[in-house]
Amino acid sequence: MGLSVVGPTGPIGPTGPTGPMGMGDTGPTGPTGPMGLSIQGPTGPTGPTGPTGTGDTGPTGPLGPTGPTGPIGLSIQGPTGPTGPLGPTGPTGPGITGPTGPTGPIGLSVVGPTGPTGDTGPTGPLGPTGPIGPTGPGTGDTGPTGPTGPSITGPTGPTGPGITGPTGPTGPAGSSVAANSMSAQNTANVTIPISPTGVSIPLPNNQNLDSFTVDGTNTIFTVPATGSYLITYQITTVSAENVTTSVLLNGVTTIPASVINQSVSSDSLQTSFITALTAGDTLRLRVAGTIAQIILPGGASTFMTVIRLT
Repeated sequence: MGLSVVGPTGPIGPTGPTGPMGMGDTGPTGPTGPMGLSIQGPTGPTGPTGPTGTGDTGPTGPLGPTGPTGPIGLSIQGPTGPTGPLGPTGPTGPGITGPTGPTGPIGLSVVGPTGPTGDTGPTGPLGPTGPIGPTGPGTGDTGPTGPTGPSITGPTGPTGPGITGPTGPTGPAGSSVAANSMSAQNTANVTIPISPTGVSIPLPNNQNLDSFTVDGTNTIFTVPATGSYLITYQITTVSAENVTTSVLLNGVTTIPASVINQSVSSDSLQTSFITALTAGDTLRLRVAGTIAQIILPGGASTFMTVIRLT
């Protein structure tokens, strides 16, 4: 037989899989072993603080017992506080008023600066009219001659007690002045358009022309003889109007004495004046204004009369 040589033990192989649990009954509990030695090792280092929990706050715990009274502290008085505000004045007591004290010295009189001038007050009422002043030096210019007033003959006086003298010789035959007079009217209720340059007023009614003549429009009247004439005219409207009236000579010249510049509205414009006329002159009754028209009321309220005086 050859030599039997045992080699070294090989490494332990891996643990095999756990076998199936046995089917036997559990054995009885063994006796308690002896208590081991209790040796506490050193405390390990504190671990890091964990994250703050997010759970609900727990209920407040019960109030703990009152602790014992501490020792009395040192009594140190602090500084006095500031004086409080003055309280309201109390009611007047029932005492008797004492005698008046002596007059104190006169205080300094200091005049403050003048304040700004106040607004001007409203104008006071008009005072009474003062006395008339003395007459100024010199005589003023003579005013224009007014229109000739109406000729009114007074009543004939009683016959005196004298003796009637002999009849004088017959004088020479005089000229007939009244033969050169006229009058004409517009008696219609009519509307007449007007303009700022003026229009002629027709006078077709109640014409007493004597030796005057009139054109077909009843607006142009021709003078028959040279002389001095009294001219009277009137223009009446239904309502008050602001217009200018006049007499136009020969179609181009306004006779100055005939003009009525009505600055205040009126419904009746009338004037009389004396002027020299020459045979063949023409006369027209005119009205001008910025309104569109005038309305004549009718009747004998619009007319022109021309009477020769010399």
